[in-house]
Amino acid sequence: MNKKPILILTLFLGFLMYNFTASAQQAYVKPKLSNKDSWSLVLIPDPQSYVKFERNVPLVNLMTAWIKENVDSLNTQFVLCTGDLVEQNDLLNPNGKAANQTSKQQWSNIRGAFQKLDGYVPYVLATGNHDYGHVSAEYRSTQYDQYFSSDQNGLNAKALREVGPNLNGNSSAVNAVYEFTTPHLKKILVMVLEFAPRDTVLQWAKSVVDKPAYAEHDVIVLTHVFLDKNSKHIVNQGYKIQDANYGAAVFEKLVKPSKNIRLVFSGHIGEPNNFEGHIGFRQDKNAAGKTVSQMTFNAQAMGGGWFGNGGDGWLRYLEFLPDGKTVKVKTFSPLFAISPATQSLAYKTEKNQEFEFEL
Repeated sequence: MNKKPILILTLFLGFLMYNFTASAQQAYVKPKLSNKDSWSLVLIPDPQSYVKFERNVPLVNLMTAWIKENVDSLNTQFVLCTGDLVEQNDLLNPNGKAANQTSKQQWSNIRGAFQKLDGYVPYVLATGNHDYGHVSAEYRSTQYDQYFSSDQNGLNAKALREVGPNLNGNSSAVNAVYEFTTPHLKKILVMVLEFAPRDTVLQWAKSVVDKPAYAEHDVIVLTHVFLDKNSKHIVNQGYKIQDANYGAAVFEKLVKPSKNIRLVFSGHIGEPNNFEGHIGFRQDKNAAGKTVSQMTFNAQAMGGGWFGNGGDGWLRYLEFLPDGKTVKVKTFSPLFAISPATQSLAYKTEKNQEFEFEL
């Protein structure tokens, strides 16, 4: 009797069983909270490369549409964006390679994406270097206020508590503070600061967090430049603007002396098709001895580099558990999740992409 065909058949069946088991273990699971009493925030990285090419605009709309669809299931309390909302703040003649959308079109594109969230969930958007000047922070002027104001989303207007100084001394949502009460009845302030904030802005920010009325609040700081890819505070970036404070200075002048700043979110950094060059995380103590968790998250050069698809749709959602201290981080792409053919790619599960930390 020839046993060779039987052996081949046995090996083939074993191979099928192995792959079936592996597939079952890696079956796609729609994002959900690990605890029904948790709440979440969503972090959107720099969207500039989505809005600078007409072909990429649908991807950022997909991201905000996904957030809208999952507000209830993820109990999302607010959405944060790390800045660089556009690629060029004030450019009339894109060359077609670096961008094929004018600045007006870019600002309209990003406004249209976030407009989907109006009335559903509040969102706070930082300004980045590309949101100022002609192309990238040649001077401190931005079109932000023409496209985003606190009264465009009623939920933002309801949460707005403090407004900081802009360059002309007028009110502006570029520097602002929003107050939220979590489902666990904890008061949170979200403080957004302009790109490379000026000393007057940091002085204003410190005066706000020091107010007795906010002494029991936990404060989240949202700004564009803070950590590098090695999770070190960024010292200098060399832009032409004056009176600029980057990560190291913001930490020393505002975060470290505070007693209630607990989280800092930022973006800015990136390397073509290398996620390791887009992220950073560290924890330090503030003046009260409390841990400050600092996270940099970006994805803009994933999906084809600086002129690719804008970032493969990557975002993060952070789950805050009912114990009041545990935070679970998930890195997720609605773009990959939308099709069964790519759902296996929808999560980043490396230890620096899916992890938990304690406040």
